[in-house]
Amino acid sequence: MVISYDQLSQLADFIDDKKGRDISILDLKGISIITDYFMIATGNSKTQTKAIADHLLEKLPEVGIPILRVEGLPEAEWILLDCGDLVIHIMLPETREFYNLEKLWGDAQRVVL
Repeated sequence: MVISYDQLSQLADFIDDKKGRDISILDLKGISIITDYFMIATGNSKTQTKAIADHLLEKLPEVGIPILRVEGLPEAEWILLDCGDLVIHIMLPETREFYNLEKLWGDAQRVVL
């Protein structure tokens, strides 16, 4: 499946609906054989990261994106939604700062919507 910029924009809006912040999208095509995009967002608490994930789990099928696997529940410090060509990371601020995926995948282009 090919993920479109329109779908990425819709997902960013869904995250924003639940007050997720610092949404970042990395284009990993040509860098990773695992996925084409990472979408990374921050939730202020475990309750909020769970709310963002629950909202996305409800909305992803509506925009034609399959959900293959969910990791990180119930701990909710780092929730990962594997959608094949897109992997969504919802993290607490300290977890996001510690793992710094944007730096780890520094060769990736950032997608600007």
